[in-house]
Amino acid sequence: MGFLEHFGLVEQPFGVTPDPRFMHLGPTHREALASLIYSTETDRGFAMLTGPPGTGKTSLLYRYMESLGDSFRKAFLYQTPGTSVDLMRYLLASLSIDCSDKDLPQMHELLSRFLMAETRAGRRLVLVVDEAQNLSNEVLETIRQLSNIETPCAKMMQIVLAGQPQFAERLCGDTMAQLRQRISTVISIEPFTEQETNVYINHRLWVAGHIGQALLTAGAMSLIAKESCGISRIINNLCFQSMTLAYGMNKKEVDGSIVRQVISELAIEKITAKHVPLSDKGQKSTPETTGPRLLMGGASVRNSRKLALGACAMLLLAVSFALRRTPLRLGP
Repeated sequence: MGFLEHFGLVEQPFGVTPDPRFMHLGPTHREALASLIYSTETDRGFAMLTGPPGTGKTSLLYRYMESLGDSFRKAFLYQTPGTSVDLMRYLLASLSIDCSDKDLPQMHELLSRFLMAETRAGRRLVLVVDEAQNLSNEVLETIRQLSNIETPCAKMMQIVLAGQPQFAERLCGDTMAQLRQRISTVISIEPFTEQETNVYINHRLWVAGHIGQALLTAGAMSLIAKESCGISRIINNLCFQSMTLAYGMNKKEVDGSIVRQVISELAIEKITAKHVPLSDKGQKSTPETTGPRLLMGGASVRNSRKLALGACAMLLLAVSFALRRTPLRLGP
């Protein structure tokens, strides 16, 4: 009997791709989605979405784009363009516009013509750029210039920049003043609470076809919520690994002991201890020298959650302060 049949599922509930069907909207996710839709419907031009790694930003962006009707053309850039030329090529390619052998001014002209034709047809372009914290200042400036393509009455393009909290810090710099002035909507999402984590897990299991007796005990769910700190990517990893271990043990229920074993096997100390020099093995470790208790996707979960959330809040406040000091300009 295979994995899915063993648990009475029709598909994998804890995959690594951002499938919108499996997305559970927590309170901050619902607020963020509503803000993005409202910003687009009211023709605000620029919006910014931030959140710690693994909290579901990409899935939320897909849900947002799915919610848009036929009056919008959509372009989603998930590759990080290194230059302005790369940006324009990715954008035009996503719109099925041939830009081979074209230089940057010519690509701008192609985009302008496309936007004018879409405007006459009663449509606007929505451009979503993910992982915006990785964009160079050159590319960000090009994106700002794209917002200048407009009619006297309306914007031809809605731009959404999504990234990790440090992206907000960059926007507070002096060189980003013109871009910052154009951002009319600042949105953030946060990790799940323990209760929201439980709902999230049950939702994914339900979408995957599970019915009947719970696959995870209350103790297992509580432990996963605690260890993941509400980060959906880590929740998925813990659930997948725990169910895999239960399958290997021919158990149809994941309890706390299975989750604890998975956490122990994923503990970074067990890996790094094998490589500590002999002269250091007798030294007493301290919180400053000990590695993170659990390593998921390159992130130190337990020790960094409060710092990450605190930094996110402070950076967003900084952006809001900057916006209040500098009047918004919706035009060029």
